[in-house]
Amino acid sequence: MRGETAEITLGPVLFNWQPERWRDFYFGIADEGAISAVYLGEVVCSKRSPLFLPHFEEVSERLAAAGKTVIFSTLSEVMLNLDRQAVKSVCASPDALVEANDAAAVFHLQGRPHHVGPFMNVYNAETAAVLARRGARNFCLPAELPAGAIRALCAGTQALGVTVEIQVFGRVSLALSARCYHARAHGRTRDSCLFVCENDPDGLELRTLDGRPFLAVNGIQTLSLECLNLIHELPELRAMGVSRFRLSPHTCDMAAVAAVVRGVLDQRMTAEEGAARLEAMKLPFPFSNGFYHGKPGNRWTDAAPH
Repeated sequence: MRGETAEITLGPVLFNWQPERWRDFYFGIADEGAISAVYLGEVVCSKRSPLFLPHFEEVSERLAAAGKTVIFSTLSEVMLNLDRQAVKSVCASPDALVEANDAAAVFHLQGRPHHVGPFMNVYNAETAAVLARRGARNFCLPAELPAGAIRALCAGTQALGVTVEIQVFGRVSLALSARCYHARAHGRTRDSCLFVCENDPDGLELRTLDGRPFLAVNGIQTLSLECLNLIHELPELRAMGVSRFRLSPHTCDMAAVAAVVRGVLDQRMTAEEGAARLEAMKLPFPFSNGFYHGKPGNRWTDAAPH
């Protein structure tokens, strides 16, 4: 579908925040007018899910009452019976709008409208067409896709009646593992982790042997050290046919980030003004946009037409 109003969406919290902090974060988002859709759910580690259950219903109801579209995200890696049951549980309600981040969720959602998340490998229009026939209505593309691939995919999906979503802010998920990096870093196993990942609410920074910052980890997930920032690229993405722009939550002022992105999308401020406002926030990680420009993902490239 083309010609839609550009939407700002908020992806699921990837990190293990304290339950009350998680709840209060979403309560604040409910009052944030720039964000129209919110993804809720544990996508990294099924062991964390019970921690948020006491607040899950009130958070989803608060968001819905504020006019937000609530989409429930599934796990990105399904290996254990606990994982399979978690995915099945999320998909069980026929009235819930669900984002599939693994083929296990696609199996449960077949034949009903759903979203496909960035952990699914949708790299071309042919893959999107197969999933659209099974019920997919929105595709959040993997963050490593360059501009040319995004353009081609947008063009190839025009006749499918689907929307295309792109992450434009936040650390980028690079890989998932069967082992928990956080647990190993503290001499523990995944089964006896004691939820040590809660100590790093934006991810645990890694360094090379010579002490240089390199990547970040979040439980079983490897993340970019840098924060993806596509503020300069928003007009070009919009022209390609992207209609949904995802922010990945961090401990910074996400309402302020959303306001900047909204301002640039609505042409109330230039991309340069938006970039200056994000720089002024003094975030604890550098910005990057390398993947979009066909370069190493950790690079920053001045925006140029493609």
